[in-house]
Amino acid sequence: MGFEEQKLQHQKLNYLSTIDIFRDLSSRELQEMDRQFTMTSCASGKIFYMPEESGEVLFLLKKGRVQLYRLSPEGKKIVVATLGSGAIFGEMSLVGQGMYNTFAEAADECILCVMSRPDVERLMRERPQVALRIVENLGQRLTQVEQQLEEVAFKSIPARLASLLLRLADNGGGIEVSGYTHQDFAEMLGTYRETITQTLADLKAGGLLEIERKRVILVDREGLEVVAES
Repeated sequence: MGFEEQKLQHQKLNYLSTIDIFRDLSSRELQEMDRQFTMTSCASGKIFYMPEESGEVLFLLKKGRVQLYRLSPEGKKIVVATLGSGAIFGEMSLVGQGMYNTFAEAADECILCVMSRPDVERLMRERPQVALRIVENLGQRLTQVEQQLEEVAFKSIPARLASLLLRLADNGGGIEVSGYTHQDFAEMLGTYRETITQTLADLKAGGLLEIERKRVILVDREGLEVVAES
């Protein structure tokens, strides 16, 4: 094995060891799994799959962000989830979730590991603890979707936006949200960009946040929490 191959294998093993669904596996088990994965990279805008495609792969996201979204009959984009480092997505019909009716698109430059359907089936048979972690992961995602639906039904746009900003900030350190445009926020909340722009301006005027290019700084988290619950 050459130096570059050894380097890539070491990177893959390090990455696999940090993924939550593999946290119960030993170093030896991770090494056995290594040959089942292909590591790849892609540019922003890459479409991993589209509605009704019968893909047979499971993606493990190492770096970047991936949006899962649907399109309304009028062509309006509705983001179901924005996935970050460590997330899994793809063909998971074995645990009750397929890729149907959903687009998956790279929102940033991404690095991923890819598993084929037979390898996923083998992994779940031989490593039931991994199957359990996958189910837990999907359960958490379902809870987030249910929370979003509840907010759409019962909360105002300012409350929903404040809640989204707090959630995204918690994933990135707690004080700022970066890498998102006003259009991104609109698609995640199922509304219009102009509405988001005005709502952000109102929150800024209230001293709750500062706005820079693709960066929102949470100046007053407690104030935003009050808005999120209103």
